[in-house]
Amino acid sequence: MKSPNILPQKARIALVAPARRIIPEEIEKAVVWLQHQGFEVVYDDRLFAVCNQYAGNDALRAAVFQDYLDRSDIAAIWLVRGGYGGLHIVDNLDFTLFHKYPKWIIGYSDSTVFHGKMQSLSYESLHATMPINVLDNSDLALQSLHDALTGKPLHYIFPSHSMNRLGTVEAEIVGGNLSVLYSMLCSDIFPDLKGKLLFLEDLDEYLYHIDRMVLALKRAGKLSSLAGLIVGGMTDMHDNTIPFGVSAEVIVANYTAEYGYPLCCGFPAGHFSDNRAIIMGRKAKLQIETTEVMFWQ
Repeated sequence: MKSPNILPQKARIALVAPARRIIPEEIEKAVVWLQHQGFEVVYDDRLFAVCNQYAGNDALRAAVFQDYLDRSDIAAIWLVRGGYGGLHIVDNLDFTLFHKYPKWIIGYSDSTVFHGKMQSLSYESLHATMPINVLDNSDLALQSLHDALTGKPLHYIFPSHSMNRLGTVEAEIVGGNLSVLYSMLCSDIFPDLKGKLLFLEDLDEYLYHIDRMVLALKRAGKLSSLAGLIVGGMTDMHDNTIPFGVSAEVIVANYTAEYGYPLCCGFPAGHFSDNRAIIMGRKAKLQIETTEVMFWQ
């Protein structure tokens, strides 16, 4: 995978909204944080466009994204929030000039669409927090984003989870939001998972939905040849009146038990405050022990 350049002082970071709409007050903290880190923030009034739940219609959102993809002075594109909408525009983007002026694509959740696109083009991208979350993010989450952008190594140590399968693995990491990956299945932007570390997270889903999506990935042959599997936040899961009976982590563990590769649950990334950065498309080392897990990138 090719890596965009690390960001120097005064590098320009563009803010885009390819999915749900945003209001100025929701990005104020992020703008201040970026400026405090020594970066220049780039956006215009198009960021706050409205078309029902979207930040403007599909054509407008694609045009704004395209503008920043093409610009030689933009070092990174930070997606301001998730929701739903990336799939509507990803096929309308032209990456010709991106190859000439590669830049970091940053975000999580719905941003999984663009991580998949970047990996299909053989570029790394950055799974990390987004501007709408900066007000509530942990210091570690924000520091990890800055470290990734400025070329510092990432190293996380956190408690082991009861559903973990022990082991050590070094492999390229891909993936993102489970629901979005499910929507990308069998398309040209679904990541190649053979020999990879797959990262999964999700939010606000019924447990039977999680079961259906993981089973669909398994039936499509996507889970059998992984090097390892990382499960981040399975946040605010829902159950029915008659309980489904198992957690999201147990669902993942059960459907992959026959493969035996290392499994890490409880990774500090996803829809919560301590959402730490992961460089998608880059090799990572994961060491899962009885009491703790270590991650290097």
